[in-house]
Amino acid sequence: MEKKTLFDKIWDAHVVRSVPDGPDVFFIDKHFIHEVTSPVAFLNLEKRGIGVLYPERTIATPDHNVPTVDQDKTIKDKLSRMQVEKLRENCKKYGIELHDLGSAHHGIVHVIGPELGVTQPGMTIVCGDSHTSTHGAFGAIAFGIGTSEVEMVLATQCIMQSKPKRMRITVDGELGKGVTSKDIILYIIAKISAAGATGYFVEYAGSAIRNLSMEARMTICNMSIEMGARGGLIAPDETTFNYLKGKQYAPKDEAWDKTVAYWKTLQTDEGAEFDKEYHFEGSDIEPMITYGTNPGMGIKVKDRIPTTEGLEGSNKASFMKSLDYMGFAPGEPIKGKKVDYVFVGSCTNGRIEDIRAVANFVKGKHKADNITAWIVPGSREVEKLAHEEGLVKILEEAGFELRQPGCSACLAMNDDKIPAGKYAVSTSNRNFEGRQGPGARTLLASPLTVAAVAVTGEITDPRDIF
Repeated sequence: MEKKTLFDKIWDAHVVRSVPDGPDVFFIDKHFIHEVTSPVAFLNLEKRGIGVLYPERTIATPDHNVPTVDQDKTIKDKLSRMQVEKLRENCKKYGIELHDLGSAHHGIVHVIGPELGVTQPGMTIVCGDSHTSTHGAFGAIAFGIGTSEVEMVLATQCIMQSKPKRMRITVDGELGKGVTSKDIILYIIAKISAAGATGYFVEYAGSAIRNLSMEARMTICNMSIEMGARGGLIAPDETTFNYLKGKQYAPKDEAWDKTVAYWKTLQTDEGAEFDKEYHFEGSDIEPMITYGTNPGMGIKVKDRIPTTEGLEGSNKASFMKSLDYMGFAPGEPIKGKKVDYVFVGSCTNGRIEDIRAVANFVKGKHKADNITAWIVPGSREVEKLAHEEGLVKILEEAGFELRQPGCSACLAMNDDKIPAGKYAVSTSNRNFEGRQGPGARTLLASPLTVAAVAVTGEITDPRDIF
């Protein structure tokens, strides 16, 4: 029998038809939508007189543009208000499940899917958002699509898609103290570059990956996009099954045992070939931080910013342009740099484990006077747990502001913007120019590193405070 990768097994099972020398007609199991990329898709369906083929396969929530304060009041921003209202109208018209502002399961689309048990192994999942790759942590093929493809999925439950190449990234060994999944993925991206996985779908493997919790695995898969990959996935195992068991949309009773038996087959066959492979040792990974304007520009917090040695032409020019934007110089240490804001949240690190980590770190401490500290839960469920576990009290006593669920300061599409010229150490996924606001300077890091920065007011290795 042909040896297949996990990716091949799921992909091949969802091909409806192959176009000779062209893309596959690819069936989609679950479709997540939000208020930003869906309105035009629905408008085009109306213009063409087409309905939604399988409304029960689509789930909606507003997240990108929503305010994170006063969510019980009318949204002040006109565009955001119109988009959220249009999402409500479309969901009502077509019978699509909506987790609206104020509802028990409202939140960031890539946080609520796993929480509800909608996201499951072996599925194909799409959303009009690049970080749909988050769901790959469950052993699913999940990737972002454009607005025209959102329309296509609503109308046909399929898209036209060329099969990507396959890459495996193996991380073995034990992680050191203070090293998290965010550090793993920032380390990998720094090693292979922000374009190093372009054209590939990545499977993460190895003992360091298997030892991660589901929430930590979601962080890894979430940032696959930041190295150019189409998506990332991790084979399901007992950790996956334990996470899903009992969730609202997970199989129940006899169906659970039958489904888990199938999920256990979702492994890469011994001897299956990948188009490209990388191997890394967990012991080499330390707390990481970015210094530039793409996620590949990352270093260990203890290290110095690279110099221009070995860079020529446009590579040197773009490197210097990035440092100029950030106000940094080649070869200088990044530790000790003063910071203005810290942000804990986003579909990368807005889950309860992330908030627990920060609260445990800052307990009995207080943020530095120069720091504005925002904590934004990824969902109402995360917010609820943070209150029940006493984390909110710890964080507020430490000077953090807890906001309501949403994408928040991950991207400058809502009110939570970092002012021009200010530095923000963020648990989000992108550090492009203006990503968190026009002129904002973003440094990506783990929740633990963000907590350490909040307490000291400057770039700090969290291991120095443990």
